Amino acid sequence: MRAILPSGHSMTFLSLISNKKLLKAVADSGYHNPTPIQQQAIPAILAGSDVMAGAQTGTGKTAAFALPLLSKLDDNNYQIKKIRVLVLTPTRELALQVYKSFEDYGNYTHIKMAIAYGGVSIKPQVKQINSGAEVLIATPGRLLDHIENGSVSLQDLQCLVFDEADRMLDMGFQAEINNILKHAPKKRQTLLFSATFDDAIV
Repeated sequence: MRAILPSGHSMTFLSLISNKKLLKAVADSGYHNPTPIQQQAIPAILAGSDVMAGAQTGTGKTAAFALPLLSKLDDNNYQIKKIRVLVLTPTRELALQVYKSFEDYGNYTHIKMAIAYGGVSIKPQVKQINSGAEVLIATPGRLLDHIENGSVSLQDLQCLVFDEADRMLDMGFQAEINNILKHAPKKRQTLLFSATFDDAIV
């Protein structure tokens, strides 16, 4: 569903998000008006809906899921810090980009982020996760390493995000994703962002 806005009316982030800490971080980033995907995804995610969104790189899709998820975490201010948001990305490069976005948007909150990808030592990642991370950005293979050695539990997970889902399947991550889903709670919010949609994605 596409929101049709009256002509001459440009939507602001203030009309989408009420959290002042996040609005301050958005202003710091130099964003003024939300992109179409942000206008549609943010209210749906805040409402707890599952979302499938077609999004090319450069459309502001990371903010479209990062801002509402950080808003929910900050509003709840959980005393016990467990992983509640998991973002799966196909590559280390994308994981680093998404991680930086979450850090930038969450700059004025006390929410901790962690990142996990392969090709580097797992020990610093374990330390970062154990320091009370509520958001984990990970590549599928390395996430399974963490799950298998007990450094990551998904039992408190509230939202699972698939970023660039089409690329994940193209790169052969189907088996890993199925395995990860076995460890995630059935009752959760699921967000899927993909440049293309075919039967495999659905």
